[in-house]
Amino acid sequence: MSRILVITEKPSVARDIAKVLGCTQKEIGYLMGKDYIVSWALGHLITLAEPEDYDEIYKKWDFSHLPIIPQEMKLKTIKNTASQFRLLKKLMNDKETDSIICATDSGREGELIFRYIYQFAKCKKKVQRLWISSMTDVAIREGFQNLKDSSAYATLYISAKCRAEADWLVGMNASRAYTLQYHTLLSIGRVQTPTLAMIVNRQNEINSFIPKEYYEVVADFGNFLGKWFRVTEEGRITRLETKMQAEEIIRKTQGSNGRVTDVKTEKKQQLPPLLYDLTELQRECNQKLGLSAHNTLKIAQSLYEKHKLITYPRTDSRYISDDMKDTVLVTLKKLQAVEKYSQYCNAILSKTPIAFTKRIVDNAKVTDHHAIIPTENNGEKKSLTEEERKVYHFIALRFLAAFFPPYQYAVTEAVLTAKEETFLATGKTILKEGWTELYKEFQPKKENKENPLPPLQLAQEFKIKDVQILEKQTQPPPNYTESTLLAAMEHSGRFVEDEEIREKLKESGLGTPATRAAIIERLIAVEYIQRKGKSLIPTEKGMRLIEIVPAELKTPQTTGKWEKGLTSIAKGTMTEKRFMESIKRYVHFLVEEAKKPQAHEIVFEKSAKKTKYKPKRENTLGKCPVCGKKILENSKAYYCSGWREGCKFTIWKDSILPYGISFTTEMIKTLLKQPLRGLAMSLPQTGERCVADLQLCKDNSGKVEFFNVNRIE
Repeated sequence: MSRILVITEKPSVARDIAKVLGCTQKEIGYLMGKDYIVSWALGHLITLAEPEDYDEIYKKWDFSHLPIIPQEMKLKTIKNTASQFRLLKKLMNDKETDSIICATDSGREGELIFRYIYQFAKCKKKVQRLWISSMTDVAIREGFQNLKDSSAYATLYISAKCRAEADWLVGMNASRAYTLQYHTLLSIGRVQTPTLAMIVNRQNEINSFIPKEYYEVVADFGNFLGKWFRVTEEGRITRLETKMQAEEIIRKTQGSNGRVTDVKTEKKQQLPPLLYDLTELQRECNQKLGLSAHNTLKIAQSLYEKHKLITYPRTDSRYISDDMKDTVLVTLKKLQAVEKYSQYCNAILSKTPIAFTKRIVDNAKVTDHHAIIPTENNGEKKSLTEEERKVYHFIALRFLAAFFPPYQYAVTEAVLTAKEETFLATGKTILKEGWTELYKEFQPKKENKENPLPPLQLAQEFKIKDVQILEKQTQPPPNYTESTLLAAMEHSGRFVEDEEIREKLKESGLGTPATRAAIIERLIAVEYIQRKGKSLIPTEKGMRLIEIVPAELKTPQTTGKWEKGLTSIAKGTMTEKRFMESIKRYVHFLVEEAKKPQAHEIVFEKSAKKTKYKPKRENTLGKCPVCGKKILENSKAYYCSGWREGCKFTIWKDSILPYGISFTTEMIKTLLKQPLRGLAMSLPQTGERCVADLQLCKDNSGKVEFFNVNRIE
């Protein structure tokens, strides 16, 4: 008797689907019913083959083998799950299997998992696709009533296939090339390397930051305070550069009267936050619960698969579609029965019609999946862990808050003038709590309080009771936390100059919501970054890696171009061949770049505890004009020994070759102290002979420039 084979991504999903389909007969590796057999993968069962699977010579890492670019990418089973693949292959090709339903996760990676299995099993049977965003019984039944032919997802598969093959080609070749060049195992990846670069760049900003003292003056007018300010061409300033300036203001205004010269009140509002996508959920759980992005995803996946309490979590959308309104009403009524949500549900349901604003429902902004929201199942499960309960609470509150009115408040600003000096007093009055009513438990006490100004009239005077100086320092940018790094990865386009790529990165960013947590964990695993409290700090190894790889490998722009291409493939507007040809050209470029010697000839030396880094040769020529450390020489340049601490001073040996001159060590020794005078040189454009002086540019880079150029008659 013929049956339909359903293949899921994991056993837990298979059990849920089998229950709905009436597959109650348990067999080894699958569940069977009258009309269906339900079996499962264990995540990826098939992967891309290793280089040595193509040819034994690739077992040895050798520059002469690079780049490794197979004519056709091969697949192979993953060793520890090979038995499950063999079972699926048998079931797929069984004569009693009439057709197949792909029920892996509804997304790019889920599509790839199934297609690799289907291809490697050499199956030719008809395939339909189950595409659902919730694991409730109702959602599963609806999904089976709306199956699509697998051809509808062909371009999504090709996009996933290209992404996997591109990552293999770049990662495999770049990692081997840089490992061979620097004699230590280096892991390089399309997304992980630009992510590491952001962390390293932030650390360099912090290391090079020089704090600067500044002063603010605050006057006490009795029952309110005013901060000194001055309006300039650059706008309103409140900072003073010297303490003497602040003391002069105090001397002038102490004990005098401040006269109200301007007062205005402006009403403002703050709209409720958008519904969660995965990245926003991970950010908030990191900020408020201290959970890593990886743990948040694991908890959300459990709430989705095991408990059936939330919709599909690996989403990048923050909206729901118009056809979900009825489902949302059912969910609101279910939450109404939960004590801690009942009053909020009552408030929402009491309004007819319910406020489905454009910030909640927008078909154009729903991609493969809608935003993360609670399902119609009751959230009061006793089986939830404490962390699962907290994450579910966040999702439920965000869902309910979306239907609440804006938070409204009034801000009053008053300008008081005393002895020609101006002070600004500000006050805030809450008009309507709106959606913030749901978040009182998370708000610091000071945020719940108003700080209104007393009623003020123009020309009204207040005696200054006291004036104080606040001594402060400028602060460096903070290290990334997981929350801020996730935001930077999501909005990495702001680090890119190309407008088109910047727009593309607005849509996709670095990585995907489903992969960003794994990227962070990978960077920690290979010891490029480490956690210190909530901060993510680059290791010395990570900082050196970013110094040696080419700009193309560490900028989000490269990933942006790829994501744009992958999206075009998924839409059917770019071919697989065109995309992969560009990747192969890029791989050739990476290998050639890895072969080039660096200005500092960096060596990675391994010790038992940590990796150390130092230059090969040390020929001291003088002091660095920027930081005072020694100037060293290698085959390509004269450079500062303080490069580890961030000094970038480098004089490249070939910088004056176009003028018919070569540097000597004596010339460098002089140039570090003063300009070189009376050098005979040729103009590159015309070949005319000239005499000129040579000096270091003022930008502290080590670049040089000619001046006082005179032609030789």
